[in-house]
Amino acid sequence: MRRIFLFDENSLNSSSSSSIISESQSTNFSSGQGSFIHQDASIFNDCPGLNPGSERVVELQCIIREKCEALIQDPQTALVVAERLHGESDDIPFMESIVDDLTQNGVSGEAFREAMNLVGQAAASPLDQFEIVPLIPMNIGNFYFSFTNPSLFMLLTLSFFLLLIHFVTKKGGGNLVPNAWQSLVELLYDFVLNLVKEQIGGLSGNVKQMFFPCILVTFLFLLFCNLQGMIPYSFTVTSHFLITLALSFSIFIGITIVGFQRHGLHFFSFLLPAGVPLPLAPFLVLLELISYCFRALSLGIRLFANMMAGHSLVKILSGFAWTMLCMNEIFYFIGALGPLFIVLALTGLELGVAILQAYVFTILICIYLNDAINLH
Repeated sequence: MRRIFLFDENSLNSSSSSSIISESQSTNFSSGQGSFIHQDASIFNDCPGLNPGSERVVELQCIIREKCEALIQDPQTALVVAERLHGESDDIPFMESIVDDLTQNGVSGEAFREAMNLVGQAAASPLDQFEIVPLIPMNIGNFYFSFTNPSLFMLLTLSFFLLLIHFVTKKGGGNLVPNAWQSLVELLYDFVLNLVKEQIGGLSGNVKQMFFPCILVTFLFLLFCNLQGMIPYSFTVTSHFLITLALSFSIFIGITIVGFQRHGLHFFSFLLPAGVPLPLAPFLVLLELISYCFRALSLGIRLFANMMAGHSLVKILSGFAWTMLCMNEIFYFIGALGPLFIVLALTGLELGVAILQAYVFTILICIYLNDAINLH
């Protein structure tokens, strides 16, 4: 890579600069490509910004990058590999050894292989598991309707749930002596039904049954999505904020509509509890309104944050333990047992969080619905 230096006219015409370059003062690069010109010390006195050591470093960095581009054929990746190779070092012998290794050994050299390993470790991120990938790209005008991996795993969750219900209820219903699958479905059904009965008071059983199907489907959908995300190489649907936010806002709007249907404009009395002094009423109404609107936001954020944080932590510790296991030394192998046990413990904890978050989301729906129906 050519470098052009601009000097002022006096420097170019000065007698001291007339003899700065000679054939005997030029030496070849250690790589064999190009030549580096040693300059007389007078030019560095006239131009104190120049430094022969730093110039040599820059030249070597350029050579390393050019050799990496020749080996990789991808300028962007070659730039990253070159930066990993020299590491912004100013040690000229070290950089010359890298140039020699790239020239003599190429991709089979130790320096190149070490840089590729560092690039691979740097590219891996615990957030890569949450990347949305379009499987079937579809664009209609300016609208994006691609079938993505979250869509695929939500479809798989729905299919698994429907198959479970089909096998349990086939041939007109369950068995008198339930098997394991029928017992599981009955357990989930009774669990959500008891939750609705306990949390929504002041209504008859028939009225509570009106809200039970929506709450049951929401609980089962979240439960299966969370548990499906624990399978290796799967995708956690509930780790995306837009999905949990869309679910929480749609349910929140439905609960608000139910409140207006039952109470009309009297539903606004929910914002002003009884016995509040009149001077404090405007401030309290504003605070209650903000708190009520933030219910939908907090409902979605709670689920999203717990699932994403847990999966990211498991990914980080798993990568750390795997890297230590692959060090081929007994010390690192023994040291990896601690992170490995922590990963196993966190996996069990994340499994409990997956079940708990579906329960928390469902019980909060029941509490908000009870507030909308019974006010205070």
